[in-house]
Amino acid sequence: MDGNEKADETIRPDRHAGNGPATRSTPGAGLRYRLNQSRRAIFLLLGLLMVALGIIGAFLPVMPSTIFLILAAWFFGRSSPRLERWLLEHPRFGPTLRVWQEQGAVPRRAKVLACLGIALGYVLFFIGAQPDVIMGVIVAIVMAGCALYVISRPAPRTGESSSAKT
Repeated sequence: MDGNEKADETIRPDRHAGNGPATRSTPGAGLRYRLNQSRRAIFLLLGLLMVALGIIGAFLPVMPSTIFLILAAWFFGRSSPRLERWLLEHPRFGPTLRVWQEQGAVPRRAKVLACLGIALGYVLFFIGAQPDVIMGVIVAIVMAGCALYVISRPAPRTGESSSAKT
């Protein structure tokens, strides 16, 4: 090469453009694929972790399960459609997760249980940690904010869940 010539670039069809014109391959395309694969693997692992925490939360009164399962469904939606489908079709947790995905709604019973769990969690924190006034107030404000968020979610509309559609 005499310096005026460009380096040899391979030309390949663009997989995302259908039958469009050929485009020059971009440096790092393989890296993007590996990053996407790595991202999927991380989301899969995080989804499995969230399921484990959700199962633990189903047995411990002070630890929520639904929020972890909502997060698991989100992570599985980006990494494993099969696991997402399994979670959304689960007989115990599936209906609540589908209502959340479709409507952003929380059933009344879940709101009551969540608020009771938050209150119990604060009492146990207060007894166990014996925080000073400032820390006690900060934790109370954060937990009250969480409870207000849960309460502010709409109640599910009847007849609009995916179980009625399938």
